[in-house]
Amino acid sequence: MVGGQAVIEGVMMRGPKLTATAVRDPNGRIQVDVNPVHSITERFPILKRPMLRGSVALIESLVIGMKSLSYSAQMAGDEDEKLSDREMAGTIVFALVLASILFIAIPTGAAKFFHDITSDPFCLNLLEGFLRLAIFLLYIWGISRMKDIRRVFQYHGAEHKTIHCYEAGLPLTVENVQQFSRLHPRCGTNFLLIVMLVSIFVFAFLGWPSLIERIASRILLLPVVAGISYELIRLAGRSQNAIIQTAIKPGLWLQYLTTRPPEDDMVEVAIESLKAVLPAEEIMAGTGEYIRVEGECCAE
Repeated sequence: MVGGQAVIEGVMMRGPKLTATAVRDPNGRIQVDVNPVHSITERFPILKRPMLRGSVALIESLVIGMKSLSYSAQMAGDEDEKLSDREMAGTIVFALVLASILFIAIPTGAAKFFHDITSDPFCLNLLEGFLRLAIFLLYIWGISRMKDIRRVFQYHGAEHKTIHCYEAGLPLTVENVQQFSRLHPRCGTNFLLIVMLVSIFVFAFLGWPSLIERIASRILLLPVVAGISYELIRLAGRSQNAIIQTAIKPGLWLQYLTTRPPEDDMVEVAIESLKAVLPAEEIMAGTGEYIRVEGECCAE
């Protein structure tokens, strides 16, 4: 399976062996950065097992995503230098701490106000979970209204449409790609919503200890929540079962906020990124119009 991510003025695609970040620079040219995939699961195959691979995939996606964002900012002219490994690690740690405060510490601490409604630990944990979900949805709605983010969300839509076209086995042309939906069941937005819902039911059975213990228990159980959520989204991406497809509809609806209809030139960038991670024989079998040369896709 192929996955991707929208970046600044571009799209990152990840295949089984390569990742590629395609960005349109200020001169209008598409710059493509291709790198091999070095997954820790190659050294430790046990990490490929269900319930373990979810956390590994999440961490590796964060690292690859940050590198792609750094490259895209540089190519788009918003950053003079690429982030060093230390700066990259610091940025990821800061993002994780901020997410923990926003989606764990704040709703867990605020849940004390629900004592006026009920004192049952199970109900308190459920109410806390729904508060966390409300904060998440409010956050998504808020950033979707930012002008610069809306443009990134257009590239997000281009990424989804391009992957849909590839999975349908059609030639990767702008015309073919634009006819597909900008919503995709394996989207990271869908994954995050599933994480929020799974966490509600996992945390509901933890009782109601002190605030510090509640925060610590939620952080420690994040790998379990991520593992369950990852398996669910993999299943949703492969199954056509009516019940499963109905269950993932809220995640698809949420993508109406996190994606926007892309312009044709954005789709061109997404196509270049995807072609860069495909085997050469697939590219030639598709349209015959592109070949991969030194890690880049160039018109013949």
